[in-house]
Amino acid sequence: MSVPTLDLLIDNRPVPGAGYAEVRDPGRFADVVGRVAQADAALVDRAAQAAHRAFPGWAATPLETRIERVAQVADLLESIVDELAPLVVAETGMLPAEIRMEIAGAAFAARDNLDAARAFLQPRREEDATSWVTVEKKPVGVIAGFVPWNAPIVLMIRKLAPALVCGNTLVVKTPPTAPLGIAALLERASALFPPGVINVVHGGSEVGQALVAHPLVRRISFTGGGAAATAIMKAAADMVKNVQFELGGNDPAIVLDDMDLDAQMPALVAGAFHRSGQFCFAIKRVYVPEAIYDAFFARLAEEVGRFRIGHPTDPRTTFGPVNNAQQHAYVKGLVERARAGAEEVVELGEALDPDGWDAGYYLRPALVKRPAPDHEIVGCEQFGPVLPVIPYRDEDHAVAMANDTEYGLGSSVWTTDTARAVALARRLETGMTFVNKNAQSRLGRRYMPFGGVKQSGIGTENSEFGLADYVEYHAINLHK
Repeated sequence: MSVPTLDLLIDNRPVPGAGYAEVRDPGRFADVVGRVAQADAALVDRAAQAAHRAFPGWAATPLETRIERVAQVADLLESIVDELAPLVVAETGMLPAEIRMEIAGAAFAARDNLDAARAFLQPRREEDATSWVTVEKKPVGVIAGFVPWNAPIVLMIRKLAPALVCGNTLVVKTPPTAPLGIAALLERASALFPPGVINVVHGGSEVGQALVAHPLVRRISFTGGGAAATAIMKAAADMVKNVQFELGGNDPAIVLDDMDLDAQMPALVAGAFHRSGQFCFAIKRVYVPEAIYDAFFARLAEEVGRFRIGHPTDPRTTFGPVNNAQQHAYVKGLVERARAGAEEVVELGEALDPDGWDAGYYLRPALVKRPAPDHEIVGCEQFGPVLPVIPYRDEDHAVAMANDTEYGLGSSVWTTDTARAVALARRLETGMTFVNKNAQSRLGRRYMPFGGVKQSGIGTENSEFGLADYVEYHAINLHK
């Protein structure tokens, strides 16, 4: 069976790489699902130069035309979902339903940015008897967009749509383990724009370093881990480049004593284990009142035990592998160290093909019972299928433990008392708090600024708040 070979994309043309790398199925190591061209510093320079040449013309393009072109990307996403989804499933290990939902969400994200842009990009004018002032929003220039592997299509669109509608041009750096879907989509999408507006490079950290350090790149938008963000920020500081970071989280869920365990548990489990726990605002730790702890843990284990773990293309599968060797080893190590330290670890779920597990990055979802609040597995970002469950005395105790971290992305509160939930939510030190479901509603996806506080990010995505990271402000003061 032939597999796709994808080149770099520069000036709307495919460009061969300095070499090619294989992308393999995380559920079946033997299956090569694509070959991707690898950039080097010279090819990064070509991409940045192309974006720089395209910038003046694209910035001068009328707003309504920019809106129309980005809207066509949303239309394209919806028209090729049957073609795109299997490719992204094969490279990420995510379930087909999850990927189809992601692609639909990407189309929504594109259109939501366009609706927000019409109002956001209008200039502000103030006048009195002696002068007038206008404040205009202008594009920045060449944006470097770094996309992670866990939700590559929607997270790429969250950079592309605001960057382009604001008049910037873009060089996208794909994730090494999941570049295929992005490359296939942007090869088609680039034809909707003038040459050089969208460019795509593939490769490892050395490609990212060359992109960050390139003098024509004016701003960096990065979604990923804190260590990489620190390196990017240090490099960007040498040229005083601005950054927008959406980083990791150690998102707490606080269960109140009136939670409806039967009705609400499926949503809580989905909030922790969707995509095998591989999403930034997944529930990473749960705080439960001591009075209901045993009943909660038993009901949680019952729900988690229903997962059927296997290859994403097996129709019986409800829980897929993790994406790559590094993440597999990291999560497995967390569980092994917790067990070795006498923590009670409960691994659950049905392995559909246990004899084939050595051929993929499979893990059972694990619950850790009553770990110490300062245990490694409580304080880290697991980014995988492991969930510590910690008892608390009262709400003050729960809030204090939830806030005792340098992370601050998301959080959730679980209760049947709305007023109580909102009051507690306001005490949490995170960029976002969800009540009774660890997910954005349709209204939330449109209007919530998506981002964190503390070391979980700089800036936001979504809505007019996210657009602000893709403009500069130019003020003119005329004296009469």
